Amino acid sequence: MTRHVVVLPGDGIGVEVTQAAITVLKSVAQQFGVTVETEEHLAGGASIDECGLPITDEALQACKKADAVFLGAVGGPKWDDFPKDQRPEIALLRLRKELGLYTNLRPVTVFEPLLEASSLKPEVIRGTDILIVRELTGGLYFGVPKYCKQVGSEEVAVDTMQYSTSEIDRIARVAFEAAALRRGKVTSVDKANILATSQLWRKTVSSVSQDFSGIEIEHMLVDNCAMQIVRNPKQFDVILTENTFGDILSDEASMLTGSLGMLPSASLGTRGGLYEPVHGTAPDIAGKNLANPLAAIGSVALMLRYTFKMVEAAQAIEAAIQSVLDDGLRSADIAANGGNVLGTDAMAREVLSRARRTCATSQRPTNIPAA
Repeated sequence: MTRHVVVLPGDGIGVEVTQAAITVLKSVAQQFGVTVETEEHLAGGASIDECGLPITDEALQACKKADAVFLGAVGGPKWDDFPKDQRPEIALLRLRKELGLYTNLRPVTVFEPLLEASSLKPEVIRGTDILIVRELTGGLYFGVPKYCKQVGSEEVAVDTMQYSTSEIDRIARVAFEAAALRRGKVTSVDKANILATSQLWRKTVSSVSQDFSGIEIEHMLVDNCAMQIVRNPKQFDVILTENTFGDILSDEASMLTGSLGMLPSASLGTRGGLYEPVHGTAPDIAGKNLANPLAAIGSVALMLRYTFKMVEAAQAIEAAIQSVLDDGLRSADIAANGGNVLGTDAMAREVLSRARRTCATSQRPTNIPAA
């Protein structure tokens, strides 16, 4: 069995963590009888420098044909002054839109060995396990009209937040189905006391909830949710929200884990999927073998789980990540109280070594290929 993955390393530390993650992906998949073939393309600032575009049509077409796409990270201060439609981040927006990736899954897991790495008290965050389900192709980021123009003596900018019933319905069903496999609770986050889109959001989510009688549903205003994430994060199971709110809340929630370098993500739609670590390009440490590769490695575990349906292989990688942390191995960003600090490459080797041992001791390695 062969699977084809398009790799977009991107910019900054994206290049380093991508190499680490793909090495782990190929090796572990092979242990379960699947060969992963990769095809690399430029994206983000690297593509702007080389091709004059954040992402080329050739790269997009390759992504559309692939079984899955892995993205390192895009952007950086080098391109901050570029026109908004030519910035590196446009590559990510185009990928989401053209691949139909309307669902973003961001698991937020607080690992016991990293309790001291967070700025919050251990007793507040211990046991936190949240899945953030974010709508990805609607709202302010994609609504039209969107413009900035001169009106008299000043500039006026307009962004449009827009959602339809069908867009809300499909993402809500993802959240409820996920909750059915977890602890059975969905917290739908909106701003229904002010925004018309949020009023439609709450109405539609409430309607969808009637099809999931065994799932608890609660509605929470986004400002309250932001407070509750740092006050009592253990109350949450699945957080369901729209594009902009989800972008902000997921970054806030990452601080529960101690570092953005710990958060993987999966963007899913009607086919394939785009997998990426949540962190940025960190140009100040790029090329220095200092970046934390665990979010990127966690992202290929999600690829194995959601796109390739290789749950046992995903579990082997996730168990390996837990193992390196239990053994006191740390990258610089999570070494709050010392520990054995490793560079990007060494950390990836440690994860891979442990994942291989897990595979070797498995009595019956299996995989369920994607249809």
